[in-house]
Amino acid sequence: MSSVIDLLKSHRSIRKFTDKAIDPDVLNNIFLAGQAAATSSFLQGSTIIRVQNKSTRESLARLAGNQPYVESAAEFMIFCADLKRAGNYCKEYGKPFEGDYTEHFIIATVDVALMAQSLVTAAESVGLGICYIGGIRNNPVDVSKLLELPIGVYPVFGLCLGYPDQDPEIKPRLPLSVILKDEVYNERGDQEKIREYDEKIRDYYRTRTGGGHGISWTEQVATLLSEKSRPHIKAFLEEQGFKFKFFFANNEPKPFP
Repeated sequence: MSSVIDLLKSHRSIRKFTDKAIDPDVLNNIFLAGQAAATSSFLQGSTIIRVQNKSTRESLARLAGNQPYVESAAEFMIFCADLKRAGNYCKEYGKPFEGDYTEHFIIATVDVALMAQSLVTAAESVGLGICYIGGIRNNPVDVSKLLELPIGVYPVFGLCLGYPDQDPEIKPRLPLSVILKDEVYNERGDQEKIREYDEKIRDYYRTRTGGGHGISWTEQVATLLSEKSRPHIKAFLEEQGFKFKFFFANNEPKPFP
């Protein structure tokens, strides 16, 4: 089996790091590896804000939900979707700026995800550990002010990077047959496999918590999708210039059940 495949299959989130600093040349190559990721329409719609200031780290840790590893990791950075950089050149070439369409928002956000995951793979290949910080979106207005993000840029997530000081188990994923379908979407046989998977997840959490209650995957996601999740995000994104413009050529959209 390829060592790259083995590496990808062994991913864990790390939330405890040593004090060891990352060599600047190693860090630079990790950033270059991330930058080499695919980018839709060659937009290159990602910007990384590397945060080293202790006070800023403390503020970001608090704004993200009091996550201490934001402060303790050797490196912490914010990945931003960026339409401003490319949009600067519309005027230069006498073109109207239409970057507030929903598709452009998707392109920039996907660019961020692709770059980050390539960077993460590079980091893990040299023995570093990572933890994504989605809590950055808890208080996006304050985060944006702190990082001086202009209109056309928004923080997608944070990333802790450092040498691991823990060795957590790999969290089991859904059975491949549940997420990999041939030709068309279908759910045949999924229920039984997901119930079996629920038991694996319960066992995983019991082990992780030292014998505590093991919550199932289905219970977790049912709870997630039954709650109002960051309802402030749409208004924030619109204030940042992401207007989600769209049109329906023939038909009105179908409601999601």
